[in-house]
Order: sequence, then structure tokens, then C-alpha cells
Amino acid sequence: MDDKAVLHRYLSSRRSDLAGKLEGLSEYDVRRPLTPTGTNLLGLVKHVASVQLDYFGEVFSRPSGRSLPWFADGAEPDADLWATAAETREEILELHRFSAAHSDATIEVLPLDAVGEVPWWPEERRRVTLHQILVHMCVETAQHLGHADILRELIDGAAGQGAADPNLSTRSREEWAGHRARIEAAASNAEAAAARQAGSAAGGRRAGRT
Repeated sequence: MDDKAVLHRYLSSRRSDLAGKLEGLSEYDVRRPLTPTGTNLLGLVKHVASVQLDYFGEVFSRPSGRSLPWFADGAEPDADLWATAAETREEILELHRFSAAHSDATIEVLPLDAVGEVPWWPEERRRVTLHQILVHMCVETAQHLGHADILRELIDGAAGQGAADPNLSTRSREEWAGHRARIEAAASNAEAAAARQAGSAAGGRRAGRT
């Protein structure tokens, strides 16, 4: 397997994993914000599908013909990171599939050293290659998959890629609770030790001034 095929395989896998984070959830749960900045599952899928379409389309002069109103001049900030009530889950998943197919066509037809330009990057680094953009989108998709993994766990406890995920330890619910409690205790003990150390240091400084 050559370098392009390896990168493409990683990108395809992470795409699939990200879309899979929506499976089995209600409309509310896929949309609801779970961080102070509004991070939500459906918005992550919408964002990744959108930027992927531009990176493998506009950057290499291969326009998709697909309008993304949340990227238009004058659009509301961060409109690509959440879904309005009028935007359906299926519409966003269809965009994700369309984006993947269009990107795959670009990856297939161009060599790794094909040159493109990212107009929204600083001028001094706008000139890129397909290799660079493949790496960029692998990282971008994996980063947002990590966000989605945590959000999904907060919603219903589902972590990783399911019970068969080799990267997850095999623990029962009770064992996970015990594991979490040990981590909580370690954090509390470290905080107490740091407070004692800070108190001792402050006491030493006061003693030195007398």
C-alpha cells in the first residue's frame, strides 16, 4: 500500500467513525450543546463535511457545485458548527456522504505532489500539496472525532467504537466507577499535597523575613 492509499484509508475510517457517533441517538441528543462553547455531535459532522468539501474541492480547483450557506459572506459566525431546527439529520449526513465522495474523487485523480492553494490561509503558506491536505484532513477529522467520542460518552456512556474496541479496557459498569473513583482520589490527593507544599514554602518565606 502506497503513502496515498495509507492516508486515504485513515481518513475514510475516521470519517465513518465520526458519522457513527450519531447512531441510536434522539434528535435532541445529536444537537444539544454539551460544552460552554456549544460543541455538539451533529455540528461536528456538519463542520467536518463542510471543510473537507472545500479542502479537496476549491483548494485544487475542483468545485463541487454544492452551496454551503454557512460559509457565505455575512453568514452567522460558527454556523457550520451546529444545526438549526430546519436542518435535518439526514441532510447533514447526506452532505457528509457527498463530501466524502467528492473528496475521494480528488484523491483518486491527483498525485500526492499535486499543488493547490488554500485562499483562507495566510498568504505565505497558501501553496499546498495533496499530501499536505490529506494529512491536514486526517488530523482535523481525528481531532473532531475525539470531541465526538467524549460528547457521546457524556450522553449515554458509549465510548470508543463499542464494546469490541481493542483500545478500551474491558470493565463492567461497576469496575469503571471504581476506576474513576481512583482517578478522582489521586487528583484530590495531588491537590492537597500541592496546597501543603505551597503553605510550607510561604511559611519559610515568612520565617526568613523575621
